[in-house]
Amino acid sequence: MNTTPRIAVIGAGPGGLTCARVLQRHGVDVTVHDRDASLDVRDQGGALDMHADNGQIALREAGLLDEFFALSRPEGQAHRSLTPHGDVLVDYRPDDGEDGAPEIDRGQLRSLLAGSLKPGTIRWGHTLTTATSNGDGTHLLTFGNGTSAVVDLVIGADGARSRVRPLVSDATPVYTGVTFVEAHFDDVDTAHPVVAELVGDGMVFATGDNKGLIGQRNSGHHVRVYIGMRVEADWYRAADVDLEDMAAVRAALLERFAGWNERLLHMITDNDGPYINRPLYVLPPKHTWPHTPGVTLLGDAAHLMSPFGGLGANLAMLDGAELALAIARHDTLDEAVLAYEQVMMPRSAEATASGTEGLDRAFSPGDRNPADAPDFAEEKERYRLAAAEYDHDR
Repeated sequence: MNTTPRIAVIGAGPGGLTCARVLQRHGVDVTVHDRDASLDVRDQGGALDMHADNGQIALREAGLLDEFFALSRPEGQAHRSLTPHGDVLVDYRPDDGEDGAPEIDRGQLRSLLAGSLKPGTIRWGHTLTTATSNGDGTHLLTFGNGTSAVVDLVIGADGARSRVRPLVSDATPVYTGVTFVEAHFDDVDTAHPVVAELVGDGMVFATGDNKGLIGQRNSGHHVRVYIGMRVEADWYRAADVDLEDMAAVRAALLERFAGWNERLLHMITDNDGPYINRPLYVLPPKHTWPHTPGVTLLGDAAHLMSPFGGLGANLAMLDGAELALAIARHDTLDEAVLAYEQVMMPRSAEATASGTEGLDRAFSPGDRNPADAPDFAEEKERYRLAAAEYDHDR
């Protein structure tokens, strides 16, 4: 890059922060704007598995791979798959040294990335209200706090409800038909031993008959459970349930999971604090847009997908790293963005379709076929082989 372009990343999630970090490592100035008032103003969500063939590649380009491994939990790669009756289909325990997809709390990852940026890079409390093309490839950004900026490139890393996306696409997220109701368990090993045993060091999946219970261990003796159902997005209204009424939500959930193994039902009944309703939305699997000077998207803003497959954050970070590298290596922003989009779009289309297929298999009628249970050891090896192929191709 021969000039000093004005680059703004909208959104300080893993993808946007990775992009900013890699840009700065290559001497390119950037600002990141986020609506949060500070780094730790809200809960950042559950754990993420960083795959060797995407998330770890991005962390390597960011110069943070060693720091990631120091924070990550390789034992978190453990997976247990059960039937609704409690029968074990898979009980995978990773070998010592398994590094195909170690787990890390989303908040820890965000802190790692944010802390690697130059002071002042992130403009907290900046909610994007409008992004307007000036007709010459630049854009005027206005923020809810009354500030504004004109930039040569605006990068939409602002998630599912992106305010940058309408500059290039009229696509909007659509409901998958599956809703997760999130439940939290604190001091799980002492206060909730049944849940702790079910989840183990990593995750437990019990799915069947259009429903599922998914437990995920986080750091600090904390577990998150996602109670999944194929229902209308406003299922609680039809059931005349107030989401603030824990007892009413619990009773409605237990009714839907009637007949499930009693031990599994502890993941519905023993939670600490309120339930959180989370309908799952996706963008069309082949979401593309015409190349538009001065703007592009990454992560959920570009390819919002099902959480099945664990690719959302991984691909967002790879997007961010590849976009930053393209900017550093091309003579113009336009050439860089075009090169990035030509690689990112077909990759995200394949991943989005795969995630939707995985969700549909898990939340299908009847019991799961044992043959459908993943081979997790083979999965980790596939990540490593794909990482080696990625490096070879570049």
